[in-house]
Amino acid sequence: MSGGDYCDLCDLPLSTCVHGMPKPPPEEVAPAAARARTPRAKASPVTRSRTTTRAAARTPGAPPAPARPRLRTHQDDFKPWILGVLQDADGEDDAAAVIDRVEERMAAVLLPGDRELGPQGEPRWRTALRWARKDLADDGLLLAPRPGVWALTDAGRAVPSELVARPAEPGEPAGSAGPAEPGEG
Repeated sequence: MSGGDYCDLCDLPLSTCVHGMPKPPPEEVAPAAARARTPRAKASPVTRSRTTTRAAARTPGAPPAPARPRLRTHQDDFKPWILGVLQDADGEDDAAAVIDRVEERMAAVLLPGDRELGPQGEPRWRTALRWARKDLADDGLLLAPRPGVWALTDAGRAVPSELVARPAEPGEPAGSAGPAEPGEG
């Protein structure tokens, strides 16, 4: 290559230099009617028939299929129990003690899948309980004034007793001490 084959601005060969490349021709703008008729490419070439779904197989007006049984207790189900334990402890207690008391109170409520070990080696119910504690903190009902201590805020102390789970009274069926379901009354 001779000296003229290199760009004066970037010292690269003109064949690879952006300065030596010719400008691309301007794209023609199609009229709106032509653009509307042009089919667009789909993001995924995979297509599937939607008639094989359960919803399509059901006849209109038929009752919905029964829900699958739950394998684990949802993290929201732990919130009233945490609030109950902390309210019974005058609003503040050691985190380990709160977890132990919640386990004692929820023994009859926990599902078999709750006792399985999760990927971190901790029972799944404890992980769900910790997520519930975080949700309570995000809602402004609970805080951690010191590491290893859970405490109720003023809003957490003001939660009505109907929404807080308490242990069953003697002679009362197990699990009936939880908060009242919405719509009961």
